[in-house]
Amino acid sequence: MSDLQPITPREAVRLYLADREMELSEKSQENHRYRLDSWIAFCDEQGIENMNEVTGRTIHEFRIWRSDGEGDDYDEVAKVTLKGVLATLRVFLEFCASIDAVEEGLRERVRVPKLNSEEISRNEKLGEANAEEMLTYLEQFRYASREHAILSILWHTGIRLGTLRSFDVDDLDTDERCLDICHRPDQGTPLKNGSAAERSIALGEYDVGVLQDYIEYNRPDVTDEYGREPLFASTHGRLSESPIRLTAYRWTQPCRWGDCPHDEDPNTCEFRKREQLRDCPSSRSPHGIRRGAITKHLRDGTPEEVVSDRMNSSRDVIEQHYDERSEREKMRNRRDLIKDL
Repeated sequence: MSDLQPITPREAVRLYLADREMELSEKSQENHRYRLDSWIAFCDEQGIENMNEVTGRTIHEFRIWRSDGEGDDYDEVAKVTLKGVLATLRVFLEFCASIDAVEEGLRERVRVPKLNSEEISRNEKLGEANAEEMLTYLEQFRYASREHAILSILWHTGIRLGTLRSFDVDDLDTDERCLDICHRPDQGTPLKNGSAAERSIALGEYDVGVLQDYIEYNRPDVTDEYGREPLFASTHGRLSESPIRLTAYRWTQPCRWGDCPHDEDPNTCEFRKREQLRDCPSSRSPHGIRRGAITKHLRDGTPEEVVSDRMNSSRDVIEQHYDERSEREKMRNRRDLIKDL
């Protein structure tokens, strides 16, 4: 212990994030910062002012504290969330050992929970009935609005959030009824799987019409910092991920277009507030919409290889994380594709 150099938890986190800045994506940096904020909060509550004091028992107490939501600003978390927090803590403690802030090997004291296949594949998806009711409402009362265009495309294509925000107006081909997906990392719109994710994705006539009307009547006439015309934009330019997420959380709440399934009064419900939209039990993220869309494609009998190409996701990943069909459902889908059965 005598060779350790004193440093506060907050300063150690600052140095760690600065060290990882060049190798982590912006999204990963945000995730690491958020997870380690809970470590700082824990240390503050426990009166830990020096990382030199951290022991295996400290780590165990933090594990319980974060899992049970014992902190003033933190709720109980699922095992999959806890795993992410503790995995980041391990990497952080490895960095701390490299700058003589904690004992060498302390990272091994972090017990990261193992997940079974059901826990890995989170059951957070937008159901088909809710999706159709939501889109019917938007068509009737907010036709060709930005919200309508975003949610219609997310549901009917199953694309990722990053793909949606990457589109330019010129990526829409109304003659071929498709959107061209392009990897443009030097212009602020990289795709998750890089150039391998580039493809053209077919649209129905309805979605083409929605996008055409959105562009003509409701899209702000703006360019981004690269001179491109973003398809989904605000008056300030291309939409960031945050407003797209908020759009998903807000409009997947059933009380926006029907009755609340949780017997809450929409006029007083805390989950209607902007900062708490995601906490509503029925709200869904863009990824939840993607999961629902993929599940619908599979249940409608779309061949797995077609779903894999359209959604830019391997068949193994689709089978593990998205395919919720029973074995009998799969058998019936196969039968429909095989003649004379």
